Amino acid sequence: MRHGIAHRKLNRTTTHRKAMLANMAASLIEHEQIVTTLPKAKELAPFMDKLITLAKRGDLHGRRQAMSKVRNEAQVKKLFDTLGERYTERSGGYTRVLKAGFRHGDNAPMAVIELVDRDPSAKGAVDRARLEAEGDMTDE
Repeated sequence: MRHGIAHRKLNRTTTHRKAMLANMAASLIEHEQIVTTLPKAKELAPFMDKLITLAKRGDLHGRRQAMSKVRNEAQVKKLFDTLGERYTERSGGYTRVLKAGFRHGDNAPMAVIELVDRDPSAKGAVDRARLEAEGDMTDE
């Protein structure tokens, strides 16, 4: 019997797996679309859906619960301020997993995980801002 066996181990220890999911969730909140392996994407989808449900609630307790899972203050702020408001009318299914072929090096199945109704300009916005700031510094 397989009672209480709910998630994939992903060949990692528990602490490594939790940290990896927290980092992937923070990246998904920041960029609203990331490319990863298919099993990781399938594990991240329900994790992310629960975080967005907390954000829709919008209370302090939900914010603290999200902070304990994601561990990135800026991304939790975006989760509650932007994403929570964006999905108020939607009752679930906030993420989409699309298969993206196989990785060249080890033939691992790849996937794109993205937020439904995402903002296309969010992807790479931090990098663009950093490059513009570096460009301004070199002009001086």
